Amino acid sequence: MSTEQIGTEQSFESSYKELESIVEQLEAGDLPLEQSLELYEQGVRLWRQCHKRLDDAERRVEVLLKGGDGNLTTMPFSEPES
Repeated sequence: MSTEQIGTEQSFESSYKELESIVEQLEAGDLPLEQSLELYEQGVRLWRQCHKRLDDAERRVEVLLKGGDGNLTTMPFSEPES
């Protein structure tokens, strides 16, 4: 488990960074089976948390895009030019 307290939600960025670290450790393949399973379970929890936050953010954006008549106006999302 991370250094974050159990029961408090981490930021999306923190959860994502921790998930990336878990994936790297699992991909290295040099962990004992039990530790790999624990990391995998933790990774699944983090993935679900990240996925929920992304879904919540998408719903918030949809609410912001609703027109005055209550109809949802969809607009393509474009990544900023680098």
